[in-house]
Amino acid sequence: MKTKMRLQHIVLLCVGLFPITLMAQDRNIPNWRPYDKTGINVFEGAKDTSTYFNGIKPRIGAGFTMQFQNLKHENPTALNNTVGSFGSGTSVAGNKLKDITAGFQTAQANLYFDVPLAPGITMNLTVYLSSKHHNETWVKGGYIQMDRMPFKSAFFDEIMKYATIKVGHMEVDYGDAHYRRSDGGQTLYNPFMEGNIMDAYATEIGAQIYLKHNGLFGMVGVTNGLIKGNVDSLYAKSNPDGKLHKSPSLLAKVGFDKKLAEKFRLRASLSYYGNQSSASNTLYGGDRSGSNYQYVMEEASANPSSTTGAGTPLAFSGRFNPGFTKKVNAGMFNVFAKYSGLEVFGTYEKASGRTAAETKTRDASQYAIDAVYRFFPKENVFLGVRYNEVTARPANSTAGTGAGAITYTQDVKVNRVAVAAGWFITNNILMKGEYVVQKYKDFPTADYRSGGKFNGYVLEAVVGF
Repeated sequence: MKTKMRLQHIVLLCVGLFPITLMAQDRNIPNWRPYDKTGINVFEGAKDTSTYFNGIKPRIGAGFTMQFQNLKHENPTALNNTVGSFGSGTSVAGNKLKDITAGFQTAQANLYFDVPLAPGITMNLTVYLSSKHHNETWVKGGYIQMDRMPFKSAFFDEIMKYATIKVGHMEVDYGDAHYRRSDGGQTLYNPFMEGNIMDAYATEIGAQIYLKHNGLFGMVGVTNGLIKGNVDSLYAKSNPDGKLHKSPSLLAKVGFDKKLAEKFRLRASLSYYGNQSSASNTLYGGDRSGSNYQYVMEEASANPSSTTGAGTPLAFSGRFNPGFTKKVNAGMFNVFAKYSGLEVFGTYEKASGRTAAETKTRDASQYAIDAVYRFFPKENVFLGVRYNEVTARPANSTAGTGAGAITYTQDVKVNRVAVAAGWFITNNILMKGEYVVQKYKDFPTADYRSGGKFNGYVLEAVVGF
């Protein structure tokens, strides 16, 4: 859903909306997730069918992040790890890693429009004004959320006491980890710099229906299974498995979220995402804003050059994508517990899938656990620690990464330890920092990640409103 806007159009839009911002904003959008500190640990959002409607009054919000990183990386056991470059549009193959030094990353900014359209009906539109993966302004997605029906019906009124319907081109609700990850300029919800190593996140066109009652919730959904709209057929040349139809993705989630005592909240959920024949599924490669560990464990032969390029094509640095682009079935179990200032969030995920060129599925799994303690009555200072590990079998590659063909005879592992601290100067302003160590194990020596490791620190200044 990539949308380019010229600078003059953006200026005119901002000028046109400025009077609305001053005079017509309603800061209390029903059943939404605030973009400041009060939005932390909010998942699906509230269910309130009695919220008043006082006309169409858009709420404009934003997320802005600036980052400084000092990371170093290495791959001492990879073959050809001194060969490889990119320059003047020419790539020289090899497993050498990019040259990186300490410095500021490209600043990122999100723009949010939340608009009440009718009693119990709201619209959201999210725009990336700037991101590391794209320098131009473009649309992330948008949706309409219905907590009431726009017509009178005793039957539907009773159902909508418990139901919420979301329809649009939007972030799919698979698992709970995506509610805590960084998203472009909106990094305020995340105590750390990055989400999971195997980052389950995608925007797709579809619908999700929720039922909530007394702390219990469930969701079913269906999407097109693609990151953008597509009416093309699947070509036999690109799909040697012979499956030329496009299947929808199916989603489901069940769980509970309840305050069991004055200072104790417990949440648990089980989620499923599946697509049996996709044109190009991006469940583990759908983030188009960019990694917050810029250029780490990236090959020097990749476009662009780390010394002369803008860095826009490299979105997934430091992450692991199992490559389930044609078929994928994934399940995620999450637990969140909060007692006073202590928070614990856990993830266990298991997935299987394949590319269009494969006939057999491969497996991948990961687990992650983080603990965060928020200090003082307003919980405006925090310390956190996280451990994340992925175990997976990558697809064999005849082209390789820079030292010939690669055959994976065993599972590979990637693990990460991160320690973070932060200070909310106000509910809208956050300063945070993280020290991270990530290691790559059991990769063949022909793979550029063999013996791989990166470590160092990243600092962030964040604004959200």
